[in-house]
Amino acid sequence: MRMNFTLDQLRAFLEVARAGGVHRAADRLNLTQPAVTARIKSLERGFGTELFDRSQSMTLTRRGDALLGYAEQYLELHALIERDVVGADGVCRLFRIGVSETIAQSWLPDFVRSLRAEFPNLIVEITVDISSVLRQRLLSEEIDLGLLMGPVSDYRVDNVPLPPFELQWFRASDDDATEPSQHVPVISFARDTRPYRVLRTQLLERYGPSVVMFPSSALSACFRMVAAGLGVGALPGVLARPYLASGEIECFDPGWTPEALLFTASFLSGANAALGHRAAQIAQSAAESFDR
Repeated sequence: MRMNFTLDQLRAFLEVARAGGVHRAADRLNLTQPAVTARIKSLERGFGTELFDRSQSMTLTRRGDALLGYAEQYLELHALIERDVVGADGVCRLFRIGVSETIAQSWLPDFVRSLRAEFPNLIVEITVDISSVLRQRLLSEEIDLGLLMGPVSDYRVDNVPLPPFELQWFRASDDDATEPSQHVPVISFARDTRPYRVLRTQLLERYGPSVVMFPSSALSACFRMVAAGLGVGALPGVLARPYLASGEIECFDPGWTPEALLFTASFLSGANAALGHRAAQIAQSAAESFDR
């Protein structure tokens, strides 16, 4: 029997097997559910056998389970051929990037520009979210590269260090606040983030439980609230430039500075590791070249 299959069909098969259903696999592949279903059916016709038991919520059949290991090896081999034989112009695929907002508002455009210059046929999809969510999406293979607060401590993940973002204290230009207090709230990162937790601990140690924090998931909103005199902010200095230039806010020194934000370009080992590693290197270069 002659076997007929494509890489796209194998990728669809792997995603459905890993996700346990067509819906999540379609989200990961950026396809519609009918498109994923069609690829699975075409693959089954090509092999002349059913690979999933539809009565058991898309669980693998005995032959589907046998195919799983071979499919992973086949795609890894294809990735190695793509890395060592095919030129960058020949890399044509969806590449999903998860980005922290701090990076999205700074050197992300430079990175995407450089990435596309090297891989002109790469289809780039960008998701901006907090680092804890990006970490989970990376581990569940919903993104291919995470530009996040790291490193990600997991044996499957490789981390490339990125330059830190230094934090500074800011207040409205017509404000005379000299430090946080119960009457001077601290405007900062979202509650379920590492910077919030670290800053909260430092504030409690220095000022006690009376200190007030106004967390926000949008850094642009943080700067606007500082400019409006609603509180002081411990925020990335590099993102303050427009507000400093317009005279809306100014720096001040309460005698201490929160620790810098540490980021990594993180990617999973496996079939897409070669592209992920190169993209991480490009991200590192873009971050180092960014005017801080």
